[in-house]
Amino acid sequence: MNKTIQLPSVNRLLQRSGALVADHGRPLVTACIRAELAAGRAGARNGLPTPDEAELLLAVASRVARAARPNLRPVFNLTGTVLHTNLGRAQLADEAIALMADAARSPCALEYDLESGARGDRDDLFAPLLLELVGVGAPDFAATVVNNNAAAVLLALNSLARGKEAIVSRGELVEIGGAFRIPDVMRRAQARLVEVGTTNRTHARDYAEAIGPKTALLMKVHTSNYAISGFTHAVAEADVAALGHARNLPLLVDLGSGTLVDFAAYGLPPEPTPQQSLAAGADLVTFSGDKLLGGPQAGIIVGRAALIERIKKNPLKRALRVNKTTLAALEATLRLYRDPATLTQRLPTLRLLTRPESAVAAAAARLVPPLQAALGNLVAVACEPCLSQIGSGALPVERLPSAALVLQPPGKHPGKTLRRLEDALRRLPRPVIGHVRDDALWLDARCLEEPDEAAFVAQLAALPRLLAESGGAP
Repeated sequence: MNKTIQLPSVNRLLQRSGALVADHGRPLVTACIRAELAAGRAGARNGLPTPDEAELLLAVASRVARAARPNLRPVFNLTGTVLHTNLGRAQLADEAIALMADAARSPCALEYDLESGARGDRDDLFAPLLLELVGVGAPDFAATVVNNNAAAVLLALNSLARGKEAIVSRGELVEIGGAFRIPDVMRRAQARLVEVGTTNRTHARDYAEAIGPKTALLMKVHTSNYAISGFTHAVAEADVAALGHARNLPLLVDLGSGTLVDFAAYGLPPEPTPQQSLAAGADLVTFSGDKLLGGPQAGIIVGRAALIERIKKNPLKRALRVNKTTLAALEATLRLYRDPATLTQRLPTLRLLTRPESAVAAAAARLVPPLQAALGNLVAVACEPCLSQIGSGALPVERLPSAALVLQPPGKHPGKTLRRLEDALRRLPRPVIGHVRDDALWLDARCLEEPDEAAFVAQLAALPRLLAESGGAP
């Protein structure tokens, strides 16, 4: 004879869950109650203790919290990659966040000219400021923006070289991430790729010999995500521009990442700027907003006004345009560049990249005791020097001296323990993301700034429980 399983009714638990209903709504709470009751019955049938009302209410609250938790969650980026594509790339400045919130909260003059009362152009919100920063002016130059740099390249090629040829050095046919490659983008833009030179060496004569009646433009691509050394040769932008202009052909330069300041002035490896490309004679330059620039995801196109106007008339421009919050963040980010002396304090990307090794090491050392206390004897925690990377395809062979918390399990086969550690850290309220190397879990502290240390330490109290749940208790 089956034993009757006595559990509270759905209505009874709903009556006791008033606060949850007020915060999350009756449908969600009801669904979670039904799920917990079903789980309780299934467990009881398999010999587990029948949960009482208090236990069920706790389980319902936990289930509701999980269901209501945002999927896009903040994490601690301790991977050692500052501009991590999978973790959102650049952190925005406070000024950008504030302007985004204002734009999201209220109606705003997105395409409305407040001076004339007529319809405006959303590019006017940032373009004059960008032209000021790159040292060129209207009416000869202009700028526009789309949702990322791949879109900027696609739009420019489709607008200027659709059904025609675009000449590119074979050594610059990069894969830009996610298995997308420059030839793929060109194909979708309906431009015919003409490869010149070889993987390691391309000369001016290669471009000259490839130019024909169907050539629409010449293109240079900054190989920011890989480097070839040894027997190499590339044609300078100025030389390609001069060759193109002699044949009445524009030069399109894809910088990929792109920055508006001289990185060398901040003690960082140099990276080409739009200013340099335009000064060399480039007619159009494309670059990202959310990489070295330190702004929102965007693809920025700056160059000759006549070419920008052709691009803006392309129907794809509307399909690829950015919204008001992106424009707000971009404008606020660009305004910071008016004062390069304060960029390392106000722009998170540059602040993290220029953070002194001594400051990173001091932060890591402060975190060793609380992390060791949370992990007990499961692993040994130490502060060790390491090398961070910039990330997102920028400066692929350059590294930044840094320091990390190194979690080293005992024994010759630590793989299982390391997997449990990674899992437990990812399940913290604010997940912690590191990387495994040399049979240890490395937590690079470069991106863990002092204001966030208290929050990092506070949640470590949950680690023993999370490890116990995964079978890896200290």
